Amino acid sequence: MNKTDRLLAIVLNLQRKDVVRAGDLATQFETSVRTIYRDIQALCEAGVPIIGAPGTGYSLMKGYFLPPISFTVPEAVSLLIGTDFIEQQFDDDYRVKAQDARGKIEAILPESVLDETFRVRKAIRLLISDKHLNQSKEKEYLEKIRRAILDERKIGFHYSKRHADSEGKRHSVRVAAPYGLVLVEGSWMLVARCDLRQEIRHFRLSRMTELIDLGERFELPIHFNLREYTPLDNRHLLVRLRFNNEIADKVKESNFYYIEDMEEHQDGFHVVLRVRHLDEVLQWVLGWGSDAFVLEPKSLRNVIREEAQKILKRY
Repeated sequence: MNKTDRLLAIVLNLQRKDVVRAGDLATQFETSVRTIYRDIQALCEAGVPIIGAPGTGYSLMKGYFLPPISFTVPEAVSLLIGTDFIEQQFDDDYRVKAQDARGKIEAILPESVLDETFRVRKAIRLLISDKHLNQSKEKEYLEKIRRAILDERKIGFHYSKRHADSEGKRHSVRVAAPYGLVLVEGSWMLVARCDLRQEIRHFRLSRMTELIDLGERFELPIHFNLREYTPLDNRHLLVRLRFNNEIADKVKESNFYYIEDMEEHQDGFHVVLRVRHLDEVLQWVLGWGSDAFVLEPKSLRNVIREEAQKILKRY
């Protein structure tokens, strides 16, 4: 990045945040803190009202806005593909907003940039399967939860877990304070503080039913930041598999969520999975048929054997 682009990027960072540290800017732009100090000085001399000093952080004087800027072709393509993504994956309200935003972006682009952007976008296609979303109430729930998050109101819902709890139950009624929504491999996940468990839990929208807005207010903890939030990883069980080398590429392309490590050996393609319950990988392993062999744990080999016997009896 040249100096001109970096100066512009610094101003944009200052517009988006209350205070920006020189060290953070240096890390972002892969340069030295001393260079950032010189950039700040250059911006001040150019008339940009920056407040602050080395060691404390910098901010823009309130009321200052950067004049409208133009977009390059790659920047315009990025924005327009972003609207395509939102239109496909978000609820109906944001789908309409994405369409409106795309129209505004296209309206302000110079004709030459718009033509080149259109040419590039013709060579790029964003395919996201939303078949599941269209066949369920997930999009409807997405909008309700999104509004509850913004208004800081609790929600109630029935929830079906994949695995039974310690009491053998899979279905429960929950009341939760919604903190945020996360899109994980095409599935929406709610991060919320569950009243029943008295801690932060994760809920798949696809497993919710009878969702209602309770209207009860809650206060989002000051220390909670969804972008910085790291869930507790309680996947402690390791599963080691060996696949025939002929299907190694297929295994890699499966992008199975629980894969921890993969390595090619003379006797086959070795894969390590890390899970909470063996049931989480049973169907996936069975799907590979005789091309997969469970090295450990022995308990999973026994379960696979039992399932194979059941299949043999059925046929």
